[in-house]
Amino acid sequence: MVNPLEITEMEDVVVRFSGDSGDGMQLAGNIFSTVSATVGNSISTFPDFPADIRAPQGSLTGVSGFQVHIGSCQVYTPGDLCDVLVAMNAAALKTQYRYAKPSAAIIIDTDSFGPNDLKKAEFQTADYLGEMGIDPDRVIACPLTQMVKDCLSDSGMDVKAMMKCRNMFALGLVCWLFDRDLDIAFNFLRDKFAKKPAVAEANIKVIRAGYDYGHNTHSSVAGVRRIETRNKVPGRYMDITGNKATAYGLIAAAEKAGLKLYLGSYPITPATDILHELSKHKSLRVTTVQCEDEIAGCASAVGASFAGALACTSTSGPGICLKSEAINLAVIMELPLVVIDVQRGGPATGLPTKSEQTDLLQVLYGRNGESPMPVIAATSPTDCFDAAYNACKIALEHMTPVVLLTDGYVANGSGALRLPELDRMPDINPPFVPEDLRGSWTPYMRADNGTRYWAVPGREGFEHILGGLEKDCNTGAISTNPENHDLMTRLRQQKVENITVPDLEVLGDKDDAELLIVGFGGTYGHLHAAMDELRAQGHKVALAHLKYINPLPANTSEVLRKYGKVVVAEQNMGQLAGYLRMKVDGFVPHQYNEVKGQPFNVATLVSEFTELINR
Repeated sequence: MVNPLEITEMEDVVVRFSGDSGDGMQLAGNIFSTVSATVGNSISTFPDFPADIRAPQGSLTGVSGFQVHIGSCQVYTPGDLCDVLVAMNAAALKTQYRYAKPSAAIIIDTDSFGPNDLKKAEFQTADYLGEMGIDPDRVIACPLTQMVKDCLSDSGMDVKAMMKCRNMFALGLVCWLFDRDLDIAFNFLRDKFAKKPAVAEANIKVIRAGYDYGHNTHSSVAGVRRIETRNKVPGRYMDITGNKATAYGLIAAAEKAGLKLYLGSYPITPATDILHELSKHKSLRVTTVQCEDEIAGCASAVGASFAGALACTSTSGPGICLKSEAINLAVIMELPLVVIDVQRGGPATGLPTKSEQTDLLQVLYGRNGESPMPVIAATSPTDCFDAAYNACKIALEHMTPVVLLTDGYVANGSGALRLPELDRMPDINPPFVPEDLRGSWTPYMRADNGTRYWAVPGREGFEHILGGLEKDCNTGAISTNPENHDLMTRLRQQKVENITVPDLEVLGDKDDAELLIVGFGGTYGHLHAAMDELRAQGHKVALAHLKYINPLPANTSEVLRKYGKVVVAEQNMGQLAGYLRMKVDGFVPHQYNEVKGQPFNVATLVSEFTELINR
């Protein structure tokens, strides 16, 4: 298939698919992302789910969105505003048009803009374009629903089944607009519906119809566009979500350490996909247990760790609250455990499908007693792989529970991951108790770095008991001795402080910045993009983004105190800023805080930071 229109090469483009939560917008967006990642484009995605489990069809609260930014070079965010908006119904146009650029092309299904549809979307007149101030010349209006019915009229499918293919028509049209290779999309569908080949072929037929519609009608507002790939790095790539990358990182760490992997979990948005993904990999010595509640999920993982497995538990903020007692058990028993917290909007049930960074202080201090734990924060969907691997390495090598922080944006978003080679990944060496200590070993005997030796049950001569009561540092027997408790508290603290993490890297104008931007976790892309824009405007700006939060990198104080003006930007009310004030003497930063359940807007960041520079 060849586009007859002139093809314009672009550096990047943003596409947003939107429709009812049952319209398959996430699938259409995922396929378009996969097609783009497979040809080497850099991608960043943002699935924007409705909070309702199943809102009434056509309602404003039931709109589901999926935004993808594809670029010829590195892209850091899903984009503030889209170049192409797909609106499958009136409610989608009403709620999603605010995410479109003034010049954006808008694809609509005119069959879903009837009087009843307009009433549900709270339009006041039949002139919905005029009511919203949309130029009709920017709209690609097609009777999409009817064309799908015509396309599948000889398929034997009922109307309800046909309607599930509407998203593929829109995808085909978007593939036409950006000169995408349809064969990649076809292979994706044949793999996804391998057990239902008739469904796969029906969807493939509809994608072709959407592409052909664009081809035959020259449906383009601004010409056909192509995003070529620059700076290609050889390797195998896949479009991967943060949750799936987290799962793969855990599997890789277990394989490298030579251990079985155990996940004890309880389903919770937005962390459940980690449980789903790991449950598919029993052949890789992965055991998953969906427990009756959060406490059981964590407690079972503590038991698996005692038995010698790489043990993990996954949850979100509400689950961290419930798991805290069992996590503390792992702290005092000094067992390796990886606790994955996919943060969402709170408090309470809050905003289950939205993203925040509001669990930071909870994972640092939200347990009774002095209970130090390392905390790592993943910076992007693809970084979740490395972050999960490193969390496992720290947990196993230092015999401690570790928290891996991600968030809804990072977990559900996706990027193009270059598949790593396992033999090139860092070694993981758990401190198993040496054989020459047989007969003299006690449960809290430590290696030179302060880490407790790990005696896996089943080794003769190393039988032992662990538990939640404080133990004597020499014998392992229960102890309420004041001096012993003080000593054990300090030993547990020192063990965490002894963990070596990479230095804090400063990007941008690190030698002479007017402003240093500081952040952590999933805001990395937006803060990096804001820094790039400010530098392009002639400002001297640098970025220091924290991935290791406890312990902090050794050079953190040096970096933060070097610059005259520092702003800590985070999606909470100032938790990182407060933590850094406590850890770095004399550090008094400016703060930029948002708690909207949405990713940062780069244009807003640039405006706020420019004002701060000019003060």
